[in-house]
Amino acid sequence: MNNIVKYLTCLICAAFVIQLSAQEVKTTKNQSAIKLFKKSYKALGSRDFKLSLEYAEKAVKIDPNFLEAYLIAAENTAFMGLCDKSCFFYSKAIEVDKDHAYKNYYFAAYQYMRCGYPDTAAMYFEQYFKRHPSPHSIAGDIRNSYELCLWRAEQMRNPINITPQNMGEAINSEWDEYLPAITADESMLIFTVQRPRDRYTNCPKCFTEEDFYYSEQVGGQWQKRKFLSNINTHYNEGGQCLSPDGKYMIFTACDRDEGFGSCDLYWSKRVGDAWSKPRNCGKPVNSKYWESQPTFSADGKTIYYVSARPGGIGKKDIWKTTMLDEGVFSEPVNVGRPINTMEDEVSAFFHPDGKTLYFVSYGHKGMGDADVFFATLSPDGTWSEPVNMGYPINTQAEEFSLVVNAKGDKAYFSSDKTGGFGGLDLYWFELPQSLRPDPVTFFKGKIFDQSDGRPLSAIFEVVDLTTNQVVVSSTSDPMTGEFLVCIPTNNHYALTASNDKYLFYSENFKIDGTFSKMEPFEKDIALKRIETGQSIVMRNVFFDTDKAILKDESRTELHRLIKLMQDNPKMRIEIAGHTDNVGSQEHNMQLSTARAKAVFDYLIQAGINSNRLIYKGYGFSKPITDNNTEEGRAQNRRTEFTITGF
Repeated sequence: MNNIVKYLTCLICAAFVIQLSAQEVKTTKNQSAIKLFKKSYKALGSRDFKLSLEYAEKAVKIDPNFLEAYLIAAENTAFMGLCDKSCFFYSKAIEVDKDHAYKNYYFAAYQYMRCGYPDTAAMYFEQYFKRHPSPHSIAGDIRNSYELCLWRAEQMRNPINITPQNMGEAINSEWDEYLPAITADESMLIFTVQRPRDRYTNCPKCFTEEDFYYSEQVGGQWQKRKFLSNINTHYNEGGQCLSPDGKYMIFTACDRDEGFGSCDLYWSKRVGDAWSKPRNCGKPVNSKYWESQPTFSADGKTIYYVSARPGGIGKKDIWKTTMLDEGVFSEPVNVGRPINTMEDEVSAFFHPDGKTLYFVSYGHKGMGDADVFFATLSPDGTWSEPVNMGYPINTQAEEFSLVVNAKGDKAYFSSDKTGGFGGLDLYWFELPQSLRPDPVTFFKGKIFDQSDGRPLSAIFEVVDLTTNQVVVSSTSDPMTGEFLVCIPTNNHYALTASNDKYLFYSENFKIDGTFSKMEPFEKDIALKRIETGQSIVMRNVFFDTDKAILKDESRTELHRLIKLMQDNPKMRIEIAGHTDNVGSQEHNMQLSTARAKAVFDYLIQAGINSNRLIYKGYGFSKPITDNNTEEGRAQNRRTEFTITGF
């Protein structure tokens, strides 16, 4: 049972005590005060909390020792969400008569717990346990709440060194702002705003409407937010995420005619500066139940999202699906325990490091009803136990929808904590080292035709050479040729880019350290047309030192060459081996020839006709740079192919 349910149970019990007291008031003889108390009780029965409170407060002014009036005032202020006043009235009731009823300590404990005062709540729980006529019969849930208060108090005594900063009036308003999404270079923030509905809304029974807004960061300052007009409609839109390459947006839209349930996931693709018309993700992603709050994984293909569909662990669970092709998705899979619980898990954010998941849980132990947690994904596909992000990231307020920038040093989230502009506001803070994901930089560039510089749409993949796993697969913008993706730092990568009318591009590179917003890792890629005489260096074909046996990590590259030969059945090529100048000329000629033949043999075994292939070793006779440095020698040790005809 979550804290809200416990608290409502507490209020029901309080109402029962007050109902008895209304029949026989014991703590005052003042008839004027009793008359006001009875009016207060009647107003409470009609759920007119404001009027009931007015009568109760007048009663205690007449008799400051009127315990029952303090209790009904406490109940009214609790229902009205006036935390501090409710705590005050419960404490006053106990102060008037410590032995009036042992249950008063129980009510006070839960109210102080709800309002974020766990030390005081624990003290009242202890008094409740001490005064209970049958301590052994106390429910386990109550003792668990006491233990939770002790844990919360310890968290507050050892706060994380952060200072959440409200993002200001350019972003926030008197309405609710939540569910932020930020681009890899932190130049744009997209978020959801729940505002009063306008007269054009397609939900006439709704009092509010959800829409997208965005803000651009210029010179370190967030600009005045703007309405995202090309995505918003007169329906509700919200809960958006951007793919790591910025090309796709998946978001939530509700109550649309073509929808499968109350809220569905939709996708849109960015071409140049414009977004395509949104399309429903369809089945099996959407169902007749509620689907919302998606987040892309680092590879740009796997999407985690929240669904209320049956077959999970709790009420709302985190599920995942894979984009098999543009707009085509796999059967969703529940991510299971330990992420999901019997309560709600929502607002997931998968960091571009490819393994850190931030999410909000109502079921894991926290500071309030909804806390932010993180867990890490192991290479074997299992999740670590979720970690509460601590106080004051989490408070007794409802923390919601946290995202972390690519560098991993700054977090953005929404909260209804006091001191904001109204409702949920967006905040940011510097993320402590212990809570950071692996550092990620953004890799950007442009793909173009080598002969005329024309921008090209090309598929490119970045593969981690340590694990041989695809880190990201994306497509450059067809209008500009530009791409921007996130990749973890301190790794060795293979990069390939391909277009059906061009030879594929091949390279491997290493990223050491981190790159800032002002200094990303940049790489422009020129593709060569499929024409006689064109040649390509296959940078991701690997051999052991001084040997001609192909390494396993060469397979991906060789399969690209095989596909190129299959797609162009008349194309003939020469496979050339080259070395550096270490060792004798004769030895290097033999080694380069043997390596070229190893590739030749691999292609033949894959079904390529030998009549289309020749191989030759050149030793160190054709260097592409000098051999004076290890970097230069590494570039000269290469395998390449040249188109010899069609």
